[in-house]
Amino acid sequence: MKTVCKNCKNDFILGDEEINFYKKVNVPTPQFCPDCRLQQRMIFRNERTLYKRKSDAPNSQGEIFSIFSPDSDQIVYDHKTWWGDSWDAMSFGQDIDFEKPFFEQLKTIWRKVPDVALLNINPVNSDYCSITEGNKNCYLVVGGDFNENVMYSSFTFNTRDSIDLHWVSKSDLCYESSDCLSSSRLLYSRQSDSCLNSAFLFNCRNCSDCFGCVNLRNASHCIFNEQFDKKTYEEKIKEMNLASFSQIKKFKKQFEEFILKYPHKFARVIKSINSTGDNLDGTKNCKNCFDVNSGVKDCGNIWLSYSAVSDCYDCDHFGRNSQECYQVSTVYPGNRVFFSRFIFDSHEIFYSYNCHNCSNLFGCVGLRNKSYCIFNKQYSKKSFEELKAKLIKHMEIVPYIDRKDRLYGYGDFFPADLSPFGYNETVAQELFPLTKKEAETKGYFWRERKERDYKNDMETKDLPDSLNDIDETITQKVIGCGHKGECTHECTKAYKITKTEFDFYKKMNIPLPRLCYNCRYCERIAKRNPIKLWKRKCECAGSASSNNVYKNTRVHDHANSVCEKEFETPYSPDRPEIVYCETCYQQEVY
Repeated sequence: MKTVCKNCKNDFILGDEEINFYKKVNVPTPQFCPDCRLQQRMIFRNERTLYKRKSDAPNSQGEIFSIFSPDSDQIVYDHKTWWGDSWDAMSFGQDIDFEKPFFEQLKTIWRKVPDVALLNINPVNSDYCSITEGNKNCYLVVGGDFNENVMYSSFTFNTRDSIDLHWVSKSDLCYESSDCLSSSRLLYSRQSDSCLNSAFLFNCRNCSDCFGCVNLRNASHCIFNEQFDKKTYEEKIKEMNLASFSQIKKFKKQFEEFILKYPHKFARVIKSINSTGDNLDGTKNCKNCFDVNSGVKDCGNIWLSYSAVSDCYDCDHFGRNSQECYQVSTVYPGNRVFFSRFIFDSHEIFYSYNCHNCSNLFGCVGLRNKSYCIFNKQYSKKSFEELKAKLIKHMEIVPYIDRKDRLYGYGDFFPADLSPFGYNETVAQELFPLTKKEAETKGYFWRERKERDYKNDMETKDLPDSLNDIDETITQKVIGCGHKGECTHECTKAYKITKTEFDFYKKMNIPLPRLCYNCRYCERIAKRNPIKLWKRKCECAGSASSNNVYKNTRVHDHANSVCEKEFETPYSPDRPEIVYCETCYQQEVY
């Protein structure tokens, strides 16, 4: 079924499986396209913009770290107080007003009920981390758990002594790498597993002492895919002067060009049946899914999910056996959770936020161990069911109208007006970047950064090129970011090198970064594939790729004819990569 998105006005298709799901869980078909649905949920997710502020809890003293700006109208409690017994979210309960739009009433109670300043569970000397658990001696780690001595990294797990990572697990002494697993001393690399003492690797497995290599398996002492003996390799690496920033910059450019000379698999999909998307492992009957693994089945439009999830659509950052969820974000686990976010161990939840160990809620905020509540007010089971049905009808009769005259009724996620964050503070800015003018034109709130009261001691152009010419006094300097705030990365315009960070660079012979943490992060994730698919054909043309850049090393099943296989891929048709189907790719990379 073709329909038109009421937000971006683009056409989108609802497949039979998707329509059957909506009928099964008894929700209306969506009026937003999948991209706009994801963007709408991400407007409510601030991961990395952290502030120092005071807790609004009674008798609180000192400052805390928080995802909420000090000028936010959200009431904020520190972690200990929020989870304590000194307050009760039910005390903020309010009656239903059938004269006002549902979302207007929800916003009222949302702003009254205290929110938790920062989700950072059991940290040890790791206060400045967000959406994390069990980290030790970590700084600015987001969405990563059980790390030690890790800095400036996101979605990093069980990793030690590393800096500037994204989606790296079970590794140590790694730097500026993403989508890597079980590696050590791996630098400037992507999509590589079980690699040791290497740099600039792309899609390599079980390699050691390699530099600038693509698609290698079980290799050692290779430079740009050329084999050397151990002595020659070490001599060449030494000549490269990898402590020089200008040299690393040159190799980055050379490496990106080299990657384009080799075929890419249409998508990173392994051990998956009847599934489409990217970064899938162990899925079944999953469509348009990304970063999904560990037994997820019968799902669609999912981003970031794991652990036996089933029968869910349009969900993100969730897992642990969740079932029959729709339009939710951050659910661990949930059964029949709809149009909600930050829900733990709960079922039959509708339009609720930050509720735990609950059931049968509608429009509730901050509840724990409660059932049959609407707007944080207790009802009998019979009254709850009657009022819930009446509210659903009311949402269609009296829809919410946002500042751009878009209508929101039952079946829509929270309108952006309800978010306590500026668009530029959220993950939406990472996935769907906008300028301030563009965001405000679309009706999104934008939070201006306050100018900091320091002056730069030096600019990046003044940094010595070689790490060998820089001593520990650099840790006392404020350095101007190379982007100077002229990017869409929420640039902090300046940064400092900590003592721990400097020691790491010295130990690993790595030149100092020239960008602030935010800009480095955005450049890193920009190299990942987008959360979007295109239909394409295999670019294997027989003995070579269709652009004649890559010469096949084996005779493929289709011999000298063009491969006719089609697939859905995160590589758009206008990208320069050579994209092969799985069969052609496996015949070249083995």
